[in-house]
Amino acid sequence: MALVRLGKIPLRWCDSCNVPVLESKQCGRCGGATRQVEITPPGDARPASPRDLKLVREIVDRQFGEGCGAAVLPEGHFTLMNKAPALDRMDEVMVDGSVIGTLRYDLGKGWTFLARMPAAKAVQAVASRAVVTADDGALRPILGGSNLLAPGVVSRSEGISVGDEVLVVDRQGRAFASGTARMRSEDMVEGAKGMAVKVRWSEAPEIVPPSRGKSGWQETLEANRPEMDRKIAEAVKFMHRVMNENAGLPSVVSFSGGKDSLATLLLGLRTGVKLPILYLDTGLEFPETLQHVYDVARRHDLRLILEEAPREAFEEGFRVFGPPGRDYRWCCKTNKLGPTVRAIATNFPEGVLSFIGQRRYESESRAAKPRVWKNPWTPGQIGASPIQNWTALHVWLLIMGDGEPYNPWYDQGLDRIGCMMCPASDLAELKVVESGCESYGEWSEKLHGYASGRGLPASWVELGMWRWKRVPASITKELERVGISIRAEKEEEERPSENLKLFLQGGASPCTMGYSIEGAFDRPLRLDRVANLLNLLGEVTVNEDEGWAMVDNVTIFDAGALIAKDADADKLREKVERVRRTVVKAEECVGCGVCTGRCIEGALSLVLGRVQVDVASCIHCRRCMEPCPAITFGDSAFDF
Repeated sequence: MALVRLGKIPLRWCDSCNVPVLESKQCGRCGGATRQVEITPPGDARPASPRDLKLVREIVDRQFGEGCGAAVLPEGHFTLMNKAPALDRMDEVMVDGSVIGTLRYDLGKGWTFLARMPAAKAVQAVASRAVVTADDGALRPILGGSNLLAPGVVSRSEGISVGDEVLVVDRQGRAFASGTARMRSEDMVEGAKGMAVKVRWSEAPEIVPPSRGKSGWQETLEANRPEMDRKIAEAVKFMHRVMNENAGLPSVVSFSGGKDSLATLLLGLRTGVKLPILYLDTGLEFPETLQHVYDVARRHDLRLILEEAPREAFEEGFRVFGPPGRDYRWCCKTNKLGPTVRAIATNFPEGVLSFIGQRRYESESRAAKPRVWKNPWTPGQIGASPIQNWTALHVWLLIMGDGEPYNPWYDQGLDRIGCMMCPASDLAELKVVESGCESYGEWSEKLHGYASGRGLPASWVELGMWRWKRVPASITKELERVGISIRAEKEEEERPSENLKLFLQGGASPCTMGYSIEGAFDRPLRLDRVANLLNLLGEVTVNEDEGWAMVDNVTIFDAGALIAKDADADKLREKVERVRRTVVKAEECVGCGVCTGRCIEGALSLVLGRVQVDVASCIHCRRCMEPCPAITFGDSAFDF
């Protein structure tokens, strides 16, 4: 996978205190020098959760034998996890100032620990499985970059399979390499030829690997106090400056229930201004997140502005669009953007300054954003991020330093908190959610029903392939490699209507008015609904008896036909496209309410879960046309 660099990696380590230190070359606890730690970009390291630690120890024990997990991650040593690019999920595990190995989740297989040399040496005295002993003559070539060939194998553990992670030790039992087995145990015998182990890491052996002292949150907080004092002061100063520059606007903290928005809220408390909390309940939240939001507001005596997505918005969206995907994220528009627009229009009609927990280390799109911006999808909102240049460890140092309770799902191993079934989640994360969230079972049943109706195998759901409209080639290739098919096994039982399409008869052709375009939608239309929405474009003429409606010389028939005329061919094409989008908006509205919040005249409302135009109030400004999930399904470009 390609490396993604979103900024410098400000991670260092104090060997004396055995703790991570952010940016500073001097430890804030002992005053000693710190050293740079090399981790994979983007380098957004986070503290290991209790579940992370338990999982690593269990996987290491399973692979190398009982007691190896505790040897790799001893109690009382501060541990970091660093998410690295992978097909699904991969985290570097860092303890005692070194990356000791990588925890990787593979589709169809699950978790594997890839031991680097610190981990290999830590378990060399206790490992009882997946150990290959090499002849002394193999030591130098392997340290020089070679693999372990079968003739160089002296002995090996029983039960090794091709593809297993193994340790390579010398005759004294000292680990000097680790990698992947290319032969089974029974094939690593005298006289065998070929590669026995594909070596990934190697290092000169040691009798007793060096050990470091214990460390925890207290030592880590003390070591980072000077840097965090500086970071906090800068962020608070930034918030004061942005509020002064936008003195005419009220200010809020946009709160999601996650760690980044919690850090932003804690910074807001330091400004001395009682900033209200704006929270959007998408209807897809963890119950614990909702409780956390209420607890935070009550604990700090802050006004809570709560906006809820219509409960039927997601159900209707699923019926029309199918499951949301990373490349088809209609849910963000129906269940986030709509409530955002309504909340701002209702509570802050003159506009609002929203402090948002956005960080550059989260994604390439966020790394490219300025620290203060105007939101194109929510009129009147100015977004500002006090923690734009913070890493996850900065955020956790603030939260833990303040002793602030946080969302309990972080202790379960999630490194980000969103909707319980967010398609942006890794499969590894969804497995965690599935085991601990009751409502995920309902979502799984819905997916299985959807798959069954289309002849898709259960693996399509179980391996999370619903997370894409078009599954990436890299994922498909990996599944094929391990012999898993996600193709439809039979013809679908009952296919719901496809998204509405318009077919045109050629292009613009000459006519008495100049040019004309003829076409047809691929199914009959609800004329009353379409005619009402066409008022967004201009004055509409309707003939119910004959079954047609016309706006700006474009006529739509209830059977689906379209006839359009104009003196200018280019303007004609633009008119037809506007009408097409409006018809789609009318026919496939899911009731998210995005457009109602954008209407400054109050001409739009939701009636029986669909948008409706008050013809007398509409001024045809078309501000409400997009964003609309019925028209576009791409990744959302707004921020909550």
